[in-house]
Amino acid sequence: MKENSDTPEDEHHWFMFQAQKEAINGLNEGGIPVGAVLVKNGEIIGRGHNQRVQMNSTILHAEMACLENAGRIKADGYKDCILYTTLSPCVMCSGAIILYKIPLVVIGENENFKGPEKHLQDNNIQLINLDLKSCKKMLKTFILEHPEIWNEDIGL
Repeated sequence: MKENSDTPEDEHHWFMFQAQKEAINGLNEGGIPVGAVLVKNGEIIGRGHNQRVQMNSTILHAEMACLENAGRIKADGYKDCILYTTLSPCVMCSGAIILYKIPLVVIGENENFKGPEKHLQDNNIQLINLDLKSCKKMLKTFILEHPEIWNEDIGL
């Protein structure tokens, strides 16, 4: 089924739950709890979580890992995709979203960090913020316990 703004709210929550499972995987590995899934035509085709700590990486944010794990997709194939991410995407991840013209990004929250959401919208990317307490709490707890890792992750 093609996804758009008419996607049932319950479906958005189910896919976000899958992204949250990725975030928990990252936390359990000793990393930053942010997760993402890429959905095409109602099926998850990519999963990822922040792996900067685990892989000693400069770029493996959840969204980047998710896109990498989805494998090569023809450029026009992304038009049928939705990216679910537990946190508002940063500038780097937003750039990838714009590059591949992923039309819809569903975020779990943007209270702990708010990326360049207006820039995404200015590039015809629709955003839906589910504003989930569970996403907020998981990351807020991590930030309080590991501020130095979090600050490094967001470029401070």
